[in-house]
Amino acid sequence: EKSLKSQTESSVDNGPPLKEDPKYSKYFKMMKMGLPKEAAKHAMVRDELDPGILDLNPEKSLKSQTESSADDGPPLKNDPKYSKYFKMMKM
Repeated sequence: EKSLKSQTESSVDNGPPLKEDPKYSKYFKMMKMGLPKEAAKHAMVRDELDPGILDLNPEKSLKSQTESSADDGPPLKNDPKYSKYFKMMKM
């Protein structure tokens, strides 16, 4: 359950997209050239990098996908401002 704030926050995309990041671009290029994802992941392990990076969105920066945002509000269905609408949906 997420709060309204966490659902409406626009994450600032800091840094280049993963596919253009100098550290990871060659692995995305490998896959673009037709190499299987598992082979590119193996190359990342060989180069001592986290192969899980290839499972992220290549159009967004690494920082925007790995930051955890603090969810400090109540779940949306428990928010006093919106709870009546959730009750209406149950009827």
